[in-house]
Amino acid sequence: MSTAAFFDIDGTLFREGLISEIFKKFVTYEIVEMDRWYREVMPEFENWKKRQGNYDNYMMKMMEIFMDSVKGLHKTQMEFIARNIVNQKGERVYVYTRDRIKWHKAQGHKVISISGSPTEFISEFAKKYGFYDFAASEYKLNSDNYYTGEVVPMWDSDSKKNAIDGFIKKYNIDLHKSYAYGDTSGDFNMLKMVRYPTTINPTRELIEQVKEVPEFAERLQIVVERKDMVYKLRVDQT
Repeated sequence: MSTAAFFDIDGTLFREGLISEIFKKFVTYEIVEMDRWYREVMPEFENWKKRQGNYDNYMMKMMEIFMDSVKGLHKTQMEFIARNIVNQKGERVYVYTRDRIKWHKAQGHKVISISGSPTEFISEFAKKYGFYDFAASEYKLNSDNYYTGEVVPMWDSDSKKNAIDGFIKKYNIDLHKSYAYGDTSGDFNMLKMVRYPTTINPTRELIEQVKEVPEFAERLQIVVERKDMVYKLRVDQT
């Protein structure tokens, strides 16, 4: 049976937060009105920055506007933005995660990305970092390749579990030998399913969920990367 390493991208590999970078490009290209940032996103961002709100609320607000704004765009527009982001900022990744991808590939493991970001963006990251396969949120297209507004999500915990179940069948993966890397509550099931889970700069919401499952908490490694230092912790040290 195969050994796999499952990686989230947004906030686990990519430092900047991929959804926030996509959102910025949508504002730059006037797909999203600047006023929506100030009225709808900025309050959530400020609450999170002041530690009065949580990161997931901030991200979901951007995701909500993004889903609304993508309707009617052509596939080539999304692909153009995706290439620009990866070309301009694709190197802005966590060193620890980048090195783990290299290590897993050297061991012959199947390195797979499971991300809530759109397929068009994750496919670019998959090519850049040599992922064996990936699963991402699918934004539906009509027959003329315009986005309909319908989304098959991959940002929630249950969707990521279902994706892993699919990869198990596809590649005959042994989860008792496998690894996973994530950072938010959307990665909870993905992390819990494997023998060797690691969370990179995790949100408080994720750690609180983990603490409710003692056996999982004992297995989970926490990695915090700040500046040029990497710190490794256990759940009981948080």
